[in-house]
Amino acid sequence: MSAAADLEGFLEMLVAERGAAANTVMAYRRDLRDYIAHLARRRLTPRDASSDAIRAWLKAMSDAGMAASTAARRLSAARQFHRFLFSEGRRGDDPTAILDSPRRSRPLPKILGEDEVSLLLTVAAGRDDPAGLRMTALLELLYATGLRVSELVSLPLAAVARDQDVIAVRGKGGRERIVPLTDKARAAVRAYRAARPAFLAGGGDSRWLFPSDGESGHLTRQRLGQLLKDLAILAGIEPAKVSPHVLRHAFASHLLAHGADLRAVQQMLGHADISTTQIYTHVARERLAALVRSKHPLALRGKRGGNNRG
Repeated sequence: MSAAADLEGFLEMLVAERGAAANTVMAYRRDLRDYIAHLARRRLTPRDASSDAIRAWLKAMSDAGMAASTAARRLSAARQFHRFLFSEGRRGDDPTAILDSPRRSRPLPKILGEDEVSLLLTVAAGRDDPAGLRMTALLELLYATGLRVSELVSLPLAAVARDQDVIAVRGKGGRERIVPLTDKARAAVRAYRAARPAFLAGGGDSRWLFPSDGESGHLTRQRLGQLLKDLAILAGIEPAKVSPHVLRHAFASHLLAHGADLRAVQQMLGHADISTTQIYTHVARERLAALVRSKHPLALRGKRGGNNRG
């Protein structure tokens, strides 16, 4: 059986057994085709590749200047592919088992200050036309819930039909979680729903809370990102600082800064592993340290007087 056939068998398994989405399958296909092409240039296939051959692939990526995070993702795909080949009896060992992943730094997420988020909300609320009401609802929901952008734009209308103080969100892997809503977010959604017919093409109807006449039927991630950057310009904030994901970061960081429980934030964000959520505790510590350096009287005295001690 050819390497291409092995790859297709692996991808079919991802869909059948793990329920992988089309975009996920596409990403695996792209990464593993690169791996298979690298082996082919050395007259190897995944069935006879050694650990050293895979290390050579990793070195080639590093020499090409590829980010460690990208190389780690590709190695992860190769690991899963080789586990599949081993479990299916297509080879007798797993050459990736003894390999270490490329070391990668974990950058702190970009966040907005509370005053900047308040300014965005104020500017959005300054418009009472349908576009302004929709922007306010989107912004209030993002900051009140920390939803992923894909979760927000694809919210069904039924999620807010009863004006309840929580919404049910279906996130990654089809996992459902319950997220509380603030009173301001609920009020913004109520006001927007009255104006929502303005976004229904031809006076029709839609199952989505934020309908659009595009292929998906709802507002796209890209369009929401552009709307937020337009809002940032109106608010006098650098557009590069503002995105749906940055507002998700702000939601988590600001909650933790005000004493929220880490586990509760993990549940609201929909993180499967709490280590993913812990990055925000690092953000809070960095901000606290910066505050002390810039505001503490002793720090300020040191800046003014230097180290002139008798």
